[in-house]
Amino acid sequence: MSTLHWTEDHTPRSARWHSENGTPAPRRTVLADDRTKAATAHRLAREGTALLWRGDYHNARRLLAAISRRTDRTPSRPGATLADAFHLERRARGHRARVLGRLLVLLEDDHTLSLRRAPDVREACRQAYGPPTGPSMVSLRELLGVIGAHQWRTKGVDVPALGARIHPHYGVFSPVRGEYVDLVARAPLPPALRHGPGTAFDLGTGTGVLAAVLARRGVRRVVATDIAPRALACAEDNVQRLGLSGRVDVVGPCLFPEGRAGLVVCNPPWLPARPSSALEQGVYDPDGAMLHGFLAELSDRLLPGGEGWLVLSDLAEHLGLRTRGQLLGAFEAARLRVADRIDAAPRHPRARDTSDPLHAARAAETTSLWRLASGE
Repeated sequence: MSTLHWTEDHTPRSARWHSENGTPAPRRTVLADDRTKAATAHRLAREGTALLWRGDYHNARRLLAAISRRTDRTPSRPGATLADAFHLERRARGHRARVLGRLLVLLEDDHTLSLRRAPDVREACRQAYGPPTGPSMVSLRELLGVIGAHQWRTKGVDVPALGARIHPHYGVFSPVRGEYVDLVARAPLPPALRHGPGTAFDLGTGTGVLAAVLARRGVRRVVATDIAPRALACAEDNVQRLGLSGRVDVVGPCLFPEGRAGLVVCNPPWLPARPSSALEQGVYDPDGAMLHGFLAELSDRLLPGGEGWLVLSDLAEHLGLRTRGQLLGAFEAARLRVADRIDAAPRHPRARDTSDPLHAARAAETTSLWRLASGE
């Protein structure tokens, strides 16, 4: 655990450094307040100096927005291929996050944010960070994410396919892209479940939304797993909110639970790349580890007449990060055959954003539910 030291009003002070994405503690920290110019703050942040904000809360947000605008003035270099464009954009986004992450705020020993006109962030921080353990220093950008996550958790996200709201926790991927939920809601159940009540597994359950959809479709028992403690707590919370505690069991940390099932559903991260934060683990998976772990064990975990439902976007294929041949080869190597495939077009705004350097790939993207059966 790193500790930051600074002097304020001729008094030495210190606080524990906290970063959810593992950013190292800054080597140099200076004080900033309402008199600090955006150009000066941007220059210092680019040079690696952190600024501890001691002015008005809303002015801090304005300064962060001004730093963001200055950072965005340097456009990303165009890539020769979409794969190049993807890696260049990831690099640019990483640089942007590092610069914006150098505007810091101090949370007191009870998670209070002691700035003028600051909101009460104690409950939001408790939900994200746990009980306070003394003063801590966090980036304002991260804190705004914590506040936003608290609002989402309180209000919930409407899921039409479920006819209810899902309440995502901080650090757990929210089901805002509804096409993958709709696919699971309308795909025909496999014979192992169609002819009577049975058991389904939902691997990497996240918020628990797909497990809840399966339970609402009449599956007698759903076992939902995840490797992330936050996801397990989030799924358990949503299962209880929806009154499905008798139908859905949340277990982990693990990928596969014990036993076999008539249906195994997996919606792994869609892009084989390294995540830069806990939230990005819902999108990026180094070398497709979760995808290949699911496929390798699936055949041995299916009951006769059972199916594995792989919900996967082909965005990685359009970006040149994976080929369709590699995906089909992975099915074959895992002794699986494709019984059917159901497709859905993306509905998210980025698919229509022509200013996005990856627009061509996003516009061509298709999300598919692959119905996989044992090939033996």
